[in-house]
Amino acid sequence: MEECQKLGLTKSIGVCNISCKKIETLLATAKIPPAVNQVEMNPVWQQKKLRKLCKRKGIVVTAYSPLGGKGTPWGSNAVMECEVLKQIADAKGKSLAQVCLRWLYEQGVSFVVKSFNKDRIKENVEIFDWELNPEELEKIDQIPQKRE
Repeated sequence: MEECQKLGLTKSIGVCNISCKKIETLLATAKIPPAVNQVEMNPVWQQKKLRKLCKRKGIVVTAYSPLGGKGTPWGSNAVMECEVLKQIADAKGKSLAQVCLRWLYEQGVSFVVKSFNKDRIKENVEIFDWELNPEELEKIDQIPQKRE
């Protein structure tokens, strides 16, 4: 990939599902560091240690499965059934999905959301005119972590 970038065939190099240990190994040998690391991330799997390392190394984190992995062989509905997120959503008059996406946005990560439903697509964009308050962020921070 480094050769491809040198030849102008790609602008940036990205990696996917790379752990802290693997990032350290990669950075020890790579001449060009990755620009992005795409990983599963949501309020139930916050990837705190990985996000901290990536930030320190100048690597953007992109979250996939920001609403959990329901319907996938590896996932569950833990995010969409999380009582903490439901309570915050109800208190704010927002959907649980909006709370999850706003949380990701406030964490400074980019995220990939998939929907074919026109109303949900519109709802997903309506996260920029409000904020989570410090108490809500603390409640989300305290959600027990489990990989889906």
